[in-house]
Amino acid sequence: MGGICVLLLGFGSVATQAQTGISISPPRVYFVIGPGQSQTEKVVVSNPSQDYPLELAVSFEDWAYTTYGDNQMFQSGTLATSCAAWISVPEAYFSLAPGESKEIDVQMTVPAAYRNDTVPVHTAILYVTQLNPRDGVDQQGANIRIAVRTGIKLYQRLPGSFHPNLEITNFRYENVEIPRVILDFENDGDVWADGQISLELLNQATGTKTVLPDVLFYSMPGDQRQQYLELPEKLEAGKYVATAIVNYGEANTIKIAELEFSHD
Repeated sequence: MGGICVLLLGFGSVATQAQTGISISPPRVYFVIGPGQSQTEKVVVSNPSQDYPLELAVSFEDWAYTTYGDNQMFQSGTLATSCAAWISVPEAYFSLAPGESKEIDVQMTVPAAYRNDTVPVHTAILYVTQLNPRDGVDQQGANIRIAVRTGIKLYQRLPGSFHPNLEITNFRYENVEIPRVILDFENDGDVWADGQISLELLNQATGTKTVLPDVLFYSMPGDQRQQYLELPEKLEAGKYVATAIVNYGEANTIKIAELEFSHD
């Protein structure tokens, strides 16, 4: 069958209506090693299809977060934080029968001569790409060929103590088409910092409290983040106090910011 080949990208697990997909777990793998040391972690790659075998290839790329927390991909070795060249797997190509899973040893070895005190952590992404596209049909009925690529993130830091730290740098209200508050923060620690942001709005006239759903975030050292928090569509006009609570790290460190604003 002819037609365009469509490559579907994702993290951890990707599936299509044609029941072609790839699943990899866990979605994140952490290495704690220094120069001259090696560490091996296991990941499991699965073929969820009941009738289609997969021909697969393993590759590595660099990644970083944008200011807004989105993923950016780069060619392997592009970023100063790259550890892609330190990673190896026993097989770069393998096959999975329908319903089959395979355990892969992912080994990272930091070069003995490596020295860089300005880069506290390193990252890469491990991709598994389908090499045998499956025939399918798009929403307009045109013939296409569908292939899937999915990945997991790899992290490395040095052994010993580490100090995650986030600092809130700004908190402001923006009256745009969908009103929102914007929380700016930066990761000035020496390790990744993941957590959640909780936002509560207090109507100063009525005392009514509105609690928004928590927002998850992930950050790396040196990241400067702008987190947009949209306000409820039917939020009553008035003067408000917004309280943002940032909870992050293994120690559940808390940072709080408050903002007074008028909502029209």
